[in-house]
Amino acid sequence: MRIVDIRPTTVAVPLEAPLRHSNGAHWGRFVRTIVEVEADNGLVGLGEMGGGGESAEAAFRNLKDYLVGHDPLQLEALRWKIANPTASLYNNRVQQLAAIEFACIDLVGQHLGVPAHDLLGGRLRDEVPFASYLFFRYPDPADGSGEVRTIDQLVEHARKLKAEHGFTVHKLKGGVFPPGYELACYRALAEALPGDRLRYDPNAVPSVEEAIRFGQAVEDLDNDYLEDPTWGLAGLRRVRERVRIPLATNTVVVDFEQLAANVLQPAADVVLLDTTFWGGMRACVKAAAVCETFQLGIAVHSSGELGVQLATMLHLGAALPNLTLAADAHYHHLRDDVIEGGKLSYTGGRIRVPTGPGLGVRLDRDRLARYADLYRELGSYPYDRDPGRPGWYPLVPSDRWADPLTAVDKPVDK
Repeated sequence: MRIVDIRPTTVAVPLEAPLRHSNGAHWGRFVRTIVEVEADNGLVGLGEMGGGGESAEAAFRNLKDYLVGHDPLQLEALRWKIANPTASLYNNRVQQLAAIEFACIDLVGQHLGVPAHDLLGGRLRDEVPFASYLFFRYPDPADGSGEVRTIDQLVEHARKLKAEHGFTVHKLKGGVFPPGYELACYRALAEALPGDRLRYDPNAVPSVEEAIRFGQAVEDLDNDYLEDPTWGLAGLRRVRERVRIPLATNTVVVDFEQLAANVLQPAADVVLLDTTFWGGMRACVKAAAVCETFQLGIAVHSSGELGVQLATMLHLGAALPNLTLAADAHYHHLRDDVIEGGKLSYTGGRIRVPTGPGLGVRLDRDRLARYADLYRELGSYPYDRDPGRPGWYPLVPSDRWADPLTAVDKPVDK
């Protein structure tokens, strides 16, 4: 089996409402590049990559000469062919490698008639548990619905998600409003959802001192962890010395050199494995084995996935023996998907692991075309800018918080 072609397609899939975060916002849609890798036996493998609101089509087209003629089974050779770390200062292709690896594993699984998790070591669980992912949100420009800004709106949104999807773990994406206000929000969630577990992720923008104050103020709650409560391994170590809550990261332990540093001088107790950021499913399996050896916790991270990448997260979650924490997913914020059958469903806060060959999901051609057209209509957006605050940009540590008392009185630009 040899690769004969690669076809990238950028899509824009609408969200229920624009999602706010410490660096800016998702402007009412996820912009993702879907990658189809075709083999000489007629099979097509699927991959997916984000891009901070921008298309990655050109970057994938530029890899065609690297890929044509390559055997999809030769995944280690693929890594060195397109993502040699000594060349990464000029051409960092780790996330492209991930998308192509997804497609190659999909091809191999289809060719052999086995699901992707069997190629990762076998399925240990049939379902993967997920946390609700709670964002502060601007209202949908179309009808004004979906805003999450006040404490009451946040609690109502969390209760609705729990009722619809069965979540028992809840993650608040912070770093938007002043830390004191987000602390009140977090404690309100705990009071409204007794017996459920919580996580807080301010995207590393608080100072070390602010992170310590926040952490000590919530030590009495049922916390899974604080995710990136401040920036850097040194900052996390300082917080870890003063706060009795596990710390997690998806920003400063995203490769094996950083993982080694974290093992030698512990800063994060939980490493969040992202199938894109780490360079594919295989790298995440390797990292999970290191974490198992040194008794570090793991969870599956979310980077704004559609159904193709979600399938990789499910196969990864099915195969990891040391996965004891619920995965993250932006997925419930989406209005639709590009896979056959539309969005995968939650039952009891869990999603079933696909059992079909390869990734077990296939593209819905009509949906793909519809959302490719929508991307051509709306274009890209800057992930690190806030459409509700023109000219604003963040600092780290941040003191440029949004005002929770200020409602948006005009639609957010699409």
